[in-house]
Amino acid sequence: MLSADFPTLADALDYAANGDSGFNYYDGRGALIAVLTYRELRERAVEMARHLAPLGRGQRLALVAHTHPDFAVMFYACQYAGLVPVPLPAAVHLGGRDAYSRHLRQLMTDCRAVAAFAPPEFMGFLREASAGLALTLAGTLDEFLALPATDGVPARSLPGDLAYLQYTSGSTRFPRGTMITQSAVMANLKGIFNHGFCLTPLDRFCSWLPYYHDMGLVGIVLGCVATQRSVDYLPTRDFAMRPRLWLKLMSMNRSTISFSPPFGYTLCARRLRPADTQELDLSAWRVAGIGAEMIHPEALQEFAAAVASARFDDRAFLPCYGMAECSLAVSFAPLERGARTDVVDMERLAFDGEALPVPDGNLTIKGKAFIDCGRPLPGYELEIRDESGQPLPERRCGRIHLRGASIMSGYFGNAEASLEVLSSDAWLNTGDIGYQVDGSLYITGRAKDLMIIMGRNMWPQDLEYLAEQQPEVRPTDASAFSIPDEDDEETAVLVVQCRESDPQKLMKLTERLQQAIHAEFGIHCLIELVPPHTLPRTSSGKLSRSTARKEFLERRSLEAQEALRSFLPADARRSQVVAERAAS
Repeated sequence: MLSADFPTLADALDYAANGDSGFNYYDGRGALIAVLTYRELRERAVEMARHLAPLGRGQRLALVAHTHPDFAVMFYACQYAGLVPVPLPAAVHLGGRDAYSRHLRQLMTDCRAVAAFAPPEFMGFLREASAGLALTLAGTLDEFLALPATDGVPARSLPGDLAYLQYTSGSTRFPRGTMITQSAVMANLKGIFNHGFCLTPLDRFCSWLPYYHDMGLVGIVLGCVATQRSVDYLPTRDFAMRPRLWLKLMSMNRSTISFSPPFGYTLCARRLRPADTQELDLSAWRVAGIGAEMIHPEALQEFAAAVASARFDDRAFLPCYGMAECSLAVSFAPLERGARTDVVDMERLAFDGEALPVPDGNLTIKGKAFIDCGRPLPGYELEIRDESGQPLPERRCGRIHLRGASIMSGYFGNAEASLEVLSSDAWLNTGDIGYQVDGSLYITGRAKDLMIIMGRNMWPQDLEYLAEQQPEVRPTDASAFSIPDEDDEETAVLVVQCRESDPQKLMKLTERLQQAIHAEFGIHCLIELVPPHTLPRTSSGKLSRSTARKEFLERRSLEAQEALRSFLPADARRSQVVAERAAS
């Protein structure tokens, strides 16, 4: 029997409830604080479904997706009641209280939720965010149990019904909820577990991934139920504070499968001390999945070196590619081979989009290594196309297009955005850039506008909007994008046109913008103030972020060269150059 071979998520839980596996919840000290077997999960979900059914079949129920047993109960209760769960972020620390509440409110409004749930520790935020909204209830699990219940068993979701809405970005102004049907997510889970990492009877999962992220929700919460595998959960915030707890749980429970974005491996490696790995045994870890953002080989090498003494085998690294619009996964590299790279000539890649390999030992060509993300899962069609939509041959870089059973139905309530990415013949334009070699996929860039900062999807419009709220900045006078930093991670950049010439006022504006961005998103952002008419635009008058990024990097390079010549620190020289430009 194939794993995850069920018509719906509810059917998968029905089967899983016959065994003894389930969810195990640990706290920030590594202590087991709750166990939710799949048998108990089904019993509680079926009972809760009777209280949710009167809300209306097909209606959306917003769920603050904290790492908590109540979230799983509410999510699966929606499956048995025919409702559509909508996971909401549980990440207050990424911004401030006000920013978080605004974000929750925007998502609840966008999905037209009829009710909203949160565990007790998030109820204050939910009540604040839902004030004035036309919700039947914004409450805890116990408060939902107090709602009137139907007498009979509700009609559960069918294969063609929506299984959930998955929001694709951390945006506060431009949310996009992917509509994923029961058949789509089950097709993806079937491919992931049978062909992605070839599940075995002895596999056990460990995860710190947030429930509101597609990798954490689909790959772990839904996937482990569909395959009847136990999973040990560490709250995301506790991982961020003490990443070694992830490895401690892996070692203690002999976990075999765990996934992380690249920044998680980097964070773990840089926080580890030699003493932290002395008592760890990671030899059981056979699948160390990496995905959700661009994968840099250096991050994996750093992690492997940090945990080598704990018997971690770097052949466990399993690069993959996917996105919420495809339910979760698109491709996986071969198992037990580790992360393989293709080093290509960057000048040729930049000049004509041809990914020519650099011969071994050739030091005269500037090369860059890209990770092999493997072949598409069964059922996917993949094409690399040029800007006119024509398929490209191998080693030619272009837009990645996909078609298959796991593709979303569209963006909820946003027909215009759906038409931008979904063709009439069901091809999805991912917006991501890559090339193929012998059928394997290599990702070289991201969607035109989407930024991924520390594993978070962010839209540049949100940063630009904050800039436009400042009195010195006019609408369309700001452009945001991301660039690689010294560690080859992504850093946000905001270039702002400003008529102000006073250096002190320019400095205060920069500080104000940095504070506003940190308060809203919890990230650091490079700010560059430039004179009017500096930002490039398209022929239709729209901002060209790609050209703005290119010109920013060129300015940065020139300023660095000038700083070296004048023996000034680069940051000091940049401030001087900005002030001089503004004065002119």
